[in-house]
Amino acid sequence: MDAFWNELVSALTNGQPSQLPLALIGMAVTVGLIWHLKGRTWALIYVALIPLLNWTFGKSKGIEIDVTSTFGSIFGTNHAILFNPLTIATGMVFVVRDFVQREMGHRVLILMALAIAWSFYYSWAVIAVASGIAFAISETSDWLIFTFTKYRLSTRILLSSALAAPIDTTVFLYGADLARQMQLGDPAGNMFNLANWILFILGKMIGAVVVSWMIRRREDRGAVDPAAA
Repeated sequence: MDAFWNELVSALTNGQPSQLPLALIGMAVTVGLIWHLKGRTWALIYVALIPLLNWTFGKSKGIEIDVTSTFGSIFGTNHAILFNPLTIATGMVFVVRDFVQREMGHRVLILMALAIAWSFYYSWAVIAVASGIAFAISETSDWLIFTFTKYRLSTRILLSSALAAPIDTTVFLYGADLARQMQLGDPAGNMFNLANWILFILGKMIGAVVVSWMIRRREDRGAVDPAAA
């Protein structure tokens, strides 16, 4: 039981047990603010998911794949690359975000800021900054396409994701790669490589396709206005 408690405290404080009271207060304030903004279960999952994913790119050992003998020239590296299995789960953020936006509207941007703020606590600053820039790019592309095109909502979701995914993926993986070089002495290219780049984009696009399909079904039933923002 003591071992479980120690692991839990370590997880909640990012390995700094003395900060448990402050961490719990911060979490309570965050939950209270989300609730005040009319966020519920999906909003809480969204705010927790972003720092969790950012944490894994800095602290998780991942899976080391030796591609030097067969695919080294393709992936542009002369050493093993580090594959984070949660890379393919990044599309979950898009799915969850859609549920939150249906619930809270543009107040989801406040939740994004909260999630990035927690990322500074649970992951390295370089990763948190890269994550923030990546999300800003995604939101900007959403705004451009949602504002200046007349496509139905489900189509705009796919277009905005297709536009943003390559750019924000490049920004985030470069930041994650740089952070691991600075903090762990990893060689350049462990995270920022073609294999991770492709899988990261696939994860995002799978999430976008799921959301688009869900919205398209609701549009066809008349439950969602295709011209909605």
